[in-house]
Amino acid sequence: MLDSTAQDMTEASPLREFLCLAGGREAWGQRLSSINRRGGYTGRAAQQRHAAELMLNRLADPARLRNAGTPERLVLGFAQELTALARSLPEKPRCRLRAQLRAGLEGEATLVPIFHLARTAARARAQGFAVRFDGLLDSTPWDLTIERQGVSAEIACVTVSAEEGRPLQKGAWFQLMDQLNPELQTWLAAHPGRYILKMTLPEGAQDAGQIAALHGRITAMLAAQKRQDTSAEAMLKLDPLLIAGAQAGLPAALRSQFGHEAHLAVTADNASGSLFVMAARAGRSNDIAQAAKTRMAEHAARLSGNRPGILSTFIEDLDRTEWRALRDSLELEGTARRFLTEPAARAVVAITCASRAELFGLPAPDAAPHGELRFKNPGHPSAKSTELAPAVESLG
Repeated sequence: MLDSTAQDMTEASPLREFLCLAGGREAWGQRLSSINRRGGYTGRAAQQRHAAELMLNRLADPARLRNAGTPERLVLGFAQELTALARSLPEKPRCRLRAQLRAGLEGEATLVPIFHLARTAARARAQGFAVRFDGLLDSTPWDLTIERQGVSAEIACVTVSAEEGRPLQKGAWFQLMDQLNPELQTWLAAHPGRYILKMTLPEGAQDAGQIAALHGRITAMLAAQKRQDTSAEAMLKLDPLLIAGAQAGLPAALRSQFGHEAHLAVTADNASGSLFVMAARAGRSNDIAQAAKTRMAEHAARLSGNRPGILSTFIEDLDRTEWRALRDSLELEGTARRFLTEPAARAVVAITCASRAELFGLPAPDAAPHGELRFKNPGHPSAKSTELAPAVESLG
């Protein structure tokens, strides 16, 4: 059944035209229902992942529209910019835009890649460039051509998931917790107390088979009342939870103790005040920067080489702590700058990097101070171009 909010969006909302472009009232209602009907850890993760769609849906309420915050206003702006772009395009390019938008509303896909395209174009215009959507207009491998004072450059928009750089993926962790949580609540009721299960997974976990095996080992360990279980695939150790304080402050204390790469979950039995904490890490560190570099190399091949090229990179599926750590450690900067010295980056004059923190307009230090990181390739012939400087000069 279509909810009234989705109906309002097509009948009385400034987003009516966007929703038509996205497939219409019925398709939008089905999309929102598919996001909202999920429960547990996986459901909460889905609501975060599809935050743009949920924000747009809330903006159908006139009161919410009047009191919209910065993220909602930005998302609304991207939707309206895409709508205006569609009106300006001939039929075939408009069909391409419509296809890209609707692809972002299927399955686990999101609107982030097409909003990243819209944001990249808007930033270029704000820097004084004329922008042409060549990917839509002419099916070029790159997405945009920008021009300023007679000098032009190509932009290829890149979206990479941080999951590609995680040996222990968040999606797999959420699936495990949804499977375990009911069993842990039953176990806690029979074993009151405060516990922490520390897990080290040397090779991480990424697929359903690995999660099923780990789930079986944890439940068997608890049923046998064992305190430790070690193998080549996983090292499990159950200890008393010694972190003092109320449950409300526990996540921050755990994050401080285990670091930003750890996967954490807390199961509580409210009747007894008991807690069961799970903390898991892979046997090797995340390498999100390397995953981004791999995608950059693939997308650099989309550039023609006839003009200087810019890789506008969006790193998806990052939380604020991870994004700050990636920036503060200079890991992403070092990897990007090394890539710019490689043959695959011959056509690339600059790389930009952003995340949802910038897309949704969060303030620093959660977001990069200038709205993105930017790294110039000093070896490119156009690196010193004053005409391209607003889009090329390093900001990292």
